[in-house]
Amino acid sequence: ATLKEAVRRSDLDSLDVLPSHPDVVAAEVELVDVEDRSLLLKDALKGGADGYRVVLIDCPPALGFLTLNALVAATHVVVPMQCEFYALDGLARLMQTVDLTRRSWNPSLKLLGLVLTMFDSRARLSHQVAEDVARHFPGQVFRTRIPRNIRLAESPSHGKPVILFDVRASGAAAHMELAGELLERLNLN
Repeated sequence: ATLKEAVRRSDLDSLDVLPSHPDVVAAEVELVDVEDRSLLLKDALKGGADGYRVVLIDCPPALGFLTLNALVAATHVVVPMQCEFYALDGLARLMQTVDLTRRSWNPSLKLLGLVLTMFDSRARLSHQVAEDVARHFPGQVFRTRIPRNIRLAESPSHGKPVILFDVRASGAAAHMELAGELLERLNLN
């Protein structure tokens, strides 16, 4: 399908979605011999993304072929980071991948910022991780922190984003705040 054929309107006025499919994991194997395979998503988005102010590409947490394609196609990277100890180790690996992508395929790729997720204001660990990230990435951590929130966890099982599932939830408010901050950082507000 073309990009236009695959895009779906969402229940939100200004949001379209290009859904994935469980079979996308097979792309790692099926496209192994394709020439310039790291450019596939970038080429697919050319022209098809016209008319959109922002295109967000949600990636799997693995640093494989799909994530590399997204990094090559992107202008900016937003890194969601769980406020847990092992996430710091994964962040170091991701930043190495971003640097490698910048050197090899996408010299204009920029880090837009890091978003702290699953933040529990009652837990010392959340605050410690936030402090460590801010120290290692000064000025690059979003002000908005996505809280650990049961309504956020429940919304996917109802097939809705949290702002449609429960707009009053703290997770919904945080996501709206993050959207505003993202537009601000991109100078689109």
